Amino acid sequence: MTPTPDAPRIVAVVVTFNRQALLQRLLGVLRATPQLAEIVVVDNASTDGTGEWLGALAPDGVPVHAVTLDSNKGGAGGFHEGLRLAMERGADLAWLMDDDGVPVAGSLDLLLEHSGDFDFWGPAVLAEQDPSRLCFPIRLPGRAQVVHAMADAEAEAAKHDGLLHDIVIPFNGVLVTRELVDRIGLPREEFFIWGDDHEYRLRAEKAGARIATVVDAHFLHPATDDLGTPMLFGRTTYNHTPSDLKHYCMARNNVVNLRDFRGWVFVLAFVLKTLWFYAFTRPSVKRLKLSAEGISAGVRNDFSGHRRFLQ
Repeated sequence: MTPTPDAPRIVAVVVTFNRQALLQRLLGVLRATPQLAEIVVVDNASTDGTGEWLGALAPDGVPVHAVTLDSNKGGAGGFHEGLRLAMERGADLAWLMDDDGVPVAGSLDLLLEHSGDFDFWGPAVLAEQDPSRLCFPIRLPGRAQVVHAMADAEAEAAKHDGLLHDIVIPFNGVLVTRELVDRIGLPREEFFIWGDDHEYRLRAEKAGARIATVVDAHFLHPATDDLGTPMLFGRTTYNHTPSDLKHYCMARNNVVNLRDFRGWVFVLAFVLKTLWFYAFTRPSVKRLKLSAEGISAGVRNDFSGHRRFLQ
């Protein structure tokens, strides 16, 4: 469908950093998506020639407005700037995504069928290497355990007209309305990476936003790290990652999110879970020390410590 004067102005927001080949793939898809009025690309000071490539783009397909930041501000800083620009450029709906994912053909049409029903909604995010499983494990309503299989998500959604209410994987092909952005503001740029998307969903939830996943709409994303690593004999999972940068930010930002939206009891539960995971599930004195540093930074609202990992 081609935009009409009565159709919402939809602006895609893409954040990129040193993944030029993946960005080229994604923009090839987005620039051939007629529903889009514009694509905003935020380049996090890439050093692989991304900025130069963006500057030389031919004026074909959906227009691209590219900005290169003066330093790497992470996904959080990138989406903060990208969503700000989208609103500034007149977006009624912003379609948010990282550079390494790609929407499946027709997914935006399926999402737009629910325009007006929701404020913050998106597709099922599937592992690109194996689309039969979810890229990011989710906890279904009424379930004690998280699920990994797309079939489980589909079975649950079949009970609710193909929707998973109150569930969305932010910044992976999600749509957000201007009205919601006006209400809750922009993503927290100081988070750098990890938890900024979850914080934005929690903020939307607190503001009474209508949230959902449309399971027939699909977004492919590489499955990386060990997200949802089983622990306590498979009764729960832990978001382990081999990256020290990611883990530090996860520990810090998770403490902030739990404290601000759930309370100190949940912070304590996260601390105990972390201690158990790196004492018994994946024993590591080094990772226990790094966890303590991140947790302490979160308690103190210190968002500077991750910079040492960027050298």
